[in-house]
Formats: sequence, C-alpha cells, structure tokens
Amino acid sequence: MQTEIITAFLYWAVIYLLIHSYLIYPFSLILISIFKKKPNNNKTELLPTVSILISAFNEEKVIKERINNLKQLNYDFSKLEVLVGSDCSNDRTVEILNELSKKFNWLVLKDFKERRGKAAVLNDLANESKNDVLVFTDANTKFNADALIELVNQFDNETTGGVCGRLILDEPSDEFNQINRERLYWKYETYLKKHEGRLGILVGANGGIFAIRKKLFKNFPVNEAVTDDLYQTLSVLNQGYKFYYAYNSNAVEKISKELKTEFKRKIRFAATNFQTLKIFRGLLFNKNILLSYAFWSHKVLRWLVPIMLIFLFFSNLLLINYHQVYFILFIIQLIFYSLSILGFLFSLFKINIPIVGLIYYYVVTNIALLIGLIKFLFKKHSYIWDSTPR
Repeated sequence: MQTEIITAFLYWAVIYLLIHSYLIYPFSLILISIFKKKPNNNKTELLPTVSILISAFNEEKVIKERINNLKQLNYDFSKLEVLVGSDCSNDRTVEILNELSKKFNWLVLKDFKERRGKAAVLNDLANESKNDVLVFTDANTKFNADALIELVNQFDNETTGGVCGRLILDEPSDEFNQINRERLYWKYETYLKKHEGRLGILVGANGGIFAIRKKLFKNFPVNEAVTDDLYQTLSVLNQGYKFYYAYNSNAVEKISKELKTEFKRKIRFAATNFQTLKIFRGLLFNKNILLSYAFWSHKVLRWLVPIMLIFLFFSNLLLINYHQVYFILFIIQLIFYSLSILGFLFSLFKINIPIVGLIYYYVVTNIALLIGLIKFLFKKHSYIWDSTPR
C-alpha cells in the first residue's frame, strides 16, 4: 500500500509537470507580462552596423536565391556586410558565391578547405566580422524586406543583448506529407517566444533569424556538438543581458517534405540541446528567478517529456488495480499510442486525418528526443552533419 501511495503521488506530480510545461507556463507568461514593467525598447533612428553570418555546406540549390533575397533588404548597405563561409563544399556553392561577390561589394566569401562543422565556420566568420551587431541566419531562409531593420533597431537599449525575429514555416507545394505537423507546433513555439521576448527572457532564438551584440559573442565549442542558436541565446542571458523578440522581423523557411527528415533533425537537436544545457546549467538556478523559471518550463521539462511519458505508462500498470481511475487512464494511454501507430500507417499512404496525424507527430517528436538523450549520454552525436535536404 505504501508503495502504491508513493507511486500515485509521483504519477500525478508528473502529470502536473506535463500540464505545466504545455499549458500553465504559456498562460503564466501573459499574467507576468501584465504586472511587469515594459522594457523601454524605442526604435532607434541611428541604425547599427551589421554583419550577417551564414555557414554553408553544399547549398548550390538555394545560395544564389538567398543572396538575392538579402539584396532586397531595406537597409543602408554601407553599414552592412554579409559573410558566407563554405565548409569545404564539394558542389557549385563556392563557384556561385564567387560570381555573386563580384557583383556585390558587401558580400564576403570565406572558402574553407577543410570540413570542420558549422560551429567552427561561424566562429571564424564572427571573429573576422567588422560590425557591431551579428545577425545569424541560414542559406535556406528568406528575409522580408524590412526584417533586418525591425530586428536590429531595438539595440538602442543598452540592456538588450540579443533580438530574435519571427520565423514563419511554409509547407512545400510539391510532394509534402500533410501528416507532418511541424508548422502547427511552430506556431505554438512562436507564441512562447513572443511572450518570453516581451519579458526579455527569450531562452531559445531560432537559427534562421536572430541578432546579438558582437561584444557578447562567445566562440562555439568546436569539439562538442551544441545547438548554435540556443548556445548564443543562453550565452547572452548568462552575461546579464536581455534577449527580446521582434514579431515584425519576419523570415520564411520551407518545412521538410517528409517527417522522417524532420525526425532525424530532431534527434540531432535533442542531443545538442542536452550538451548545451550541460554548459549553461548554472542558469537553472540563476539570480534572475524569472529566467530560471522560463528555462525550466520551456526547455528542460519539455526535453524530459519522453522520460515522463514512459514513467506514466509503467507506473499506471502498477496502479491499475489500486483505483478504477487508473484503469481508465491506462485505457486512454493505450488508445493514444494506438492512434499514433495508426498515424504511422496513414503516413505511409499519405492519408491525412488531423487528430491522428497530430498524435503521431507528438509521439514521433518525443521518440526523437529520447534517442537524442541516449546519443548525448553515450557521446554518439557528431558536431559535423549534412544540411537538411532542400
């Protein structure tokens, strides 16, 4: 009986943590922002000098379009440089960039002859950059014309260390598997980033569009795989600066056509997220209580959801005869996971039933997190990887 009481207590505690991470925390951000003094982030008329950094490996399909996209920015190009580092590309990436650099004097190509990974390339680009603000983006991202000016004009406030733009995910028009619910999930993430940004405690910028002061840049570890956008975000916060969100600074990226591609990407990021957490574990108990609250609620608890789900399933088995409610809850779990298996079967034939697809996406995402955790624990994750297929 004593064992069952303890198990039941832990069971409901885990359920609370899940509810907190997904529901209570988002609503608490709204309540906190109502009572917390709003930051004085006035848009500055004197725009800072900016260095845009892009690490590229075999991006011949998108790199020309990306540079032409940057050419359309509403910004004073005398204050702008774009540094693209080729990580030993073996396609036409370097050839294309060489041609473009002859047309645009603000475009600088760094052709690295040894494959070292994104972190090493970004370190070199950041250290060779000349300007006050570093903007990180990807080869497959597209900025709106006003994206850059909306992103960097908040740096007039000296407490601002970084600003994240709004990344909008677009579904490919051809051969896209509708069971991939990444865009729906990203809308939820955008909601969290928006409200964390209002408080200056955004705990995870998106790599497609974010900016930091160059003086706050910390070199990425080159022999340990970290999540680059999360690493720089936490580094800025760790130095006592604020990290805000610019909702009107818009960028667009295409979602992977297949969920299996997204699955591999999530495994990689899960492993690197845990490595990044290890480096910045001090933020879990920071003097800025609000920051630690966001870090625990938005990141750490979410990363531990697979462990919680496994615990709920097996502890439910132990409690199934303890009270009728646990029998009902166990049946609900069985139905939930059965629907995820059905979602997998539907995905093979590209059958789209929204609720089934959403459950399948959720389970697949958490399986990826679990595999990523295992890779991290056994040091099986690499700091060099191929880019997502375009």
